Amino acid sequence: MSPTEAELKQFRFMEQLEKYGYIAAGVSFLILGMVVFAYGWFEFILKIEAGPARAMLTLMNDLLLVVILLELFRTVINFLRSRMISLEPFLHVGIIAAVRRLLTIGAEMTLRGDITEVRFNQYLFDALVSIGIILALVIALYIYGLRWKPIEPVVLK
Repeated sequence: MSPTEAELKQFRFMEQLEKYGYIAAGVSFLILGMVVFAYGWFEFILKIEAGPARAMLTLMNDLLLVVILLELFRTVINFLRSRMISLEPFLHVGIIAAVRRLLTIGAEMTLRGDITEVRFNQYLFDALVSIGIILALVIALYIYGLRWKPIEPVVLK
């Protein structure tokens, strides 16, 4: 049973709403990325005199968050072009997030002078979990790359 003309019209309307929803989400990712970027540099300038190590750590953390937001923005653009969602960008986001966490753990250990043995073991366990996540996601990305060919973007007319 094929859809009626009225149903087709409703489907097209719903697809337009979906498209505008993705556009709104993509623009939001981009704006949020720009805000985090500006705020990160603002905080860096304010904190640099108090301690360059802490200021650099905060800036690096913010910049990695910007990269994650831009990757999500790129995912939305690719979806709007191809109407397909790929697993690859989400693997990239996971890797970046795990690296961000690992760098934060290392910096916290370095900047914190007095670390108890229990706290050190917690940091070490957290770091090992992050490394495991990074390795698992890199392997998944490699396997995904072997199995799937890149999607050719649809040329907009």
